[in-house]
Amino acid sequence: MTTLTVERTDLTDPRTFLAPDAELVEMWRRFRSQSPVHWHEVEGRAVPGFWVLSRYEDVMGVYRDNKRFTSEYGNVLATLLEGGDSAAGKMLAVTDGRRHRELRNLMLKAFAPRVLEPVVAGVRARADRLVRSAVEAGDCDFAKDVAEHIPMATIADLLGVPAADRDDLLVLTKEALSTEDESSSAEEAVVARNELLFYFAELAAVRRKDPRDDVLSVLTTSTIDGEPLTEQEIIFNCYSIIIGGDETSRLSMISAMRALMEHPEQWRRLTSGDVTVESAVEEVLRWASPAMHFGRRVREDVEIGGRLLRADDVVTLWNSSANYDESLFADPGSFDLGRTPNKHVAFGYGPHFCPGAYLGRAEIAALLSALRTHVAEAVPNGPARPIHSNFLHGYSSLPVSLSSAR
Repeated sequence: MTTLTVERTDLTDPRTFLAPDAELVEMWRRFRSQSPVHWHEVEGRAVPGFWVLSRYEDVMGVYRDNKRFTSEYGNVLATLLEGGDSAAGKMLAVTDGRRHRELRNLMLKAFAPRVLEPVVAGVRARADRLVRSAVEAGDCDFAKDVAEHIPMATIADLLGVPAADRDDLLVLTKEALSTEDESSSAEEAVVARNELLFYFAELAAVRRKDPRDDVLSVLTTSTIDGEPLTEQEIIFNCYSIIIGGDETSRLSMISAMRALMEHPEQWRRLTSGDVTVESAVEEVLRWASPAMHFGRRVREDVEIGGRLLRADDVVTLWNSSANYDESLFADPGSFDLGRTPNKHVAFGYGPHFCPGAYLGRAEIAALLSALRTHVAEAVPNGPARPIHSNFLHGYSSLPVSLSSAR
């Protein structure tokens, strides 16, 4: 655990995050104790350096403050370091001010718990069916045979994506933000993102002529101040929904299964009813922290932790550190399904808090409930394969053997 020192760690390199989880936890502990507001140079590339915030208190402070920090130049390292995001001012995640509030209110109506009740019922049935099938098979790749099919199908239902297109969309969402192959290039990720945008542009044109009971139809038929959303606003927000709704939930589910196998005492607590599914969901989200960071651009000079952040600086907020901060979480390196309170920032916080948080929690809860009902024992059946990303953390493959609770 001596290689991931603060000064020698390159947070732009996906290979950094292929280290064992325990080493990453220790790496972030060093950041919090040695350099909690850290200036990170970028070597070998013509891009600026950036600030790294690792303490919970500092991360929360920036999440809350959309006056001195903006998302409109991007909200992840990949876009912030390259100077901006083409979706700025159009996609909810990279829009601020009045337009952000208007778009957010529109999206929140589509993602309200009351509206999502029938969707969540479908999630529970889907999770139950997939877990039962995996138990009957005995051996499976939990990532590919179970976890992949819950959030993607749910988000595709919400957006009105035809069933025949869903497997292709899953491949594109993986390529857009992470990859299973270290040799894949940044250019391939750009191509995947563009293909997703073209797909939703075509589907939006269909929905304008034939609106249905889905979120894409809401976006194509809604107005703000009497004006319809632009085509770019529609397709960028569809892209945001499918990327955000699929990746984070899927990776959290895979991490949940892996953590339960590594912590059999917590598996027993879950199956015996010693802990609630609700508290287990929150610990899974904290433990997995699938979106490792979000970022902002500084609007005006501001001091944090005795360091001066200047206007136009890039600042990154590391959820994967804040969710393990000893100042807020007792024994944060322990996986504790009964942890309470559990004020993690897996969904961000403040004005940009994830509008799909309710649905994400419901998906993980459905999976944990199905596991508790149908699985007596789960054991690894091969090595877990980590994804290759400096933004998302998790696994693309998790071979397991499952035995039936009956």
